[in-house]
Amino acid sequence: MKIAIIGIGSVGSAVATAVKNTGLAHEIVLYDTDGVRARAAAEDLGHAAAFSFDIKITAASNYRAIRGSEIVIISAGANQKPGETRMDLLHKNAAVIRDIVPRVMANVDNKNVKLVIVTNPLDVMVMLAQKLSKLPAARVIGTGTMLDSARLRVILSRTLSVSPQSVNAYVLGEHGDSSIVAWNCATIGAIGLKDFCKQTKTPMTDTTRATIEHRVHTAAYEIIRGRGATWDGIAGAVADLVRSIANDENRILTVSAVDGVGAKAIAMSMPRIVGAGGATKMLVPQMDKNESSGLRRSGNIIRKNFDNIGK
Repeated sequence: MKIAIIGIGSVGSAVATAVKNTGLAHEIVLYDTDGVRARAAAEDLGHAAAFSFDIKITAASNYRAIRGSEIVIISAGANQKPGETRMDLLHKNAAVIRDIVPRVMANVDNKNVKLVIVTNPLDVMVMLAQKLSKLPAARVIGTGTMLDSARLRVILSRTLSVSPQSVNAYVLGEHGDSSIVAWNCATIGAIGLKDFCKQTKTPMTDTTRATIEHRVHTAAYEIIRGRGATWDGIAGAVADLVRSIANDENRILTVSAVDGVGAKAIAMSMPRIVGAGGATKMLVPQMDKNESSGLRRSGNIIRKNFDNIGK
């Protein structure tokens, strides 16, 4: 499989390393408008490949090099800075996506290619990329709340003293401040969260839940404040998404894809079945009234911001 990564900054470089380490690609193309940076990244990653999988690493500053790519990962754009929200990047990165997507589509097979969107604000960029590419919604996939959900599982696992692998809990909606935790459907092993806490005599008060939600929502800001950007977590999410597509695993991931048509179309993270055809089926978990209301609010925010970039 040939995979192209557009934008080789800190996030794109981390994504390239994580994707290389899956061993699923025979060639990875690193595209950046800065040819020197692309070549340096390709050299460095190519040297690292000598210790693991034998993968061809190609640098590019011309879109012709991405021809034949089955997956194109778009990570280009302005990074979130300390004090900024993801929505502060809205108009800057909309211009980036408007420039990139038509160039990508002119050099790939539109009957086969899958676009993976990493650029923030994620859900709006997924909607814009799908509109510009004219690809089926299932094949324009944002990493969505995969990382948010991973953060939730790790925090819950530490709170409950169990492995994150035993925690099945989702963050839904916007990859951003309006996302919601679907507490009602959270399970530990095969046991509902409330029942698990009762059996293990672990307190899970409303205050505890609110604290966990706050930590999930602010995790990116804390990391950005400490190291300037987040890249390892999102790189891991991208690699996991690529693995599910490449191996046709049909795993359920909280990715973002467009659902609906016209003015009602919206991209936000829901549990979706992801395989070789992309994000092919959206699933709706059981939610209580507050969660359902929060999810609708999150969708309205995404739609409003998408409408704003057209003005």
